[in-house]
Amino acid sequence: QHITFSYNGTPTLSDIDFAIAPGELVALVGPNGSGKSTLIKCINGILKTQKGTIEIEGKAIGKYSPMELASEIAYIPQNENRQSTLNVFDMVLLGRKPYINWKPSENDLHIVAETIKNLHIEQIATKAFNKLSGGQQQTVYTARALAQQPKILLLDEPTSNLDMQHQLEVLELLKKYVKKGLTVIIALHDINLAARYASKILMLKNGQVFAAGNTAIINESNIENLFGIKVKIINDEGNLFVIPKGLK
Repeated sequence: QHITFSYNGTPTLSDIDFAIAPGELVALVGPNGSGKSTLIKCINGILKTQKGTIEIEGKAIGKYSPMELASEIAYIPQNENRQSTLNVFDMVLLGRKPYINWKPSENDLHIVAETIKNLHIEQIATKAFNKLSGGQQQTVYTARALAQQPKILLLDEPTSNLDMQHQLEVLELLKKYVKKGLTVIIALHDINLAARYASKILMLKNGQVFAAGNTAIINESNIENLFGIKVKIINDEGNLFVIPKGLK
């Protein structure tokens, strides 16, 4: 509700106001520096807003303990340490940290095993994380977050270093969990992926909400004003594709 955030006195987010329903996949789109990553970190409580409030089911995130918040929200940042020598199973087990006392329970181990199975990474479960491909590492990070069993999953540019096949695999997987009731908020550079998978789109420009709504807001006027380029939009049997034509 009307949140504002500044870095060293420089406004980064200004009067951001929106609501998300359970089971939505919300894409944050906008040019570099528009505030997408900052907004995600504010929602997660990593950054503290100067004004306004962020609430989960009516409760301000500041009133949650760190462990309580970790049971509500899982977060996959854009830049993670990809040099961990832990094996895949233990990496995914880290997602159970909010629930573990002094050692993992049988239930924790079962949830990790089921998550690995659901993501079809059983064959690499004993491999060292730092020996995996970029696509495999991203899948493991996603598995770790899902093993956390959050209500809300935040992802900051999870497809930026992936090829087209792995981009689609990650988003198809998220789509399945959204159908089960998970709420996903994802920062994306690729407007075409946002158009294909998001139920709601939030366009950010200069730290403010430029437009918000369903795919109807993906039109030539909005995209040209948001990114400063000329585009053509093609509707292929309900799927929108934004094609750059040049600078404005």
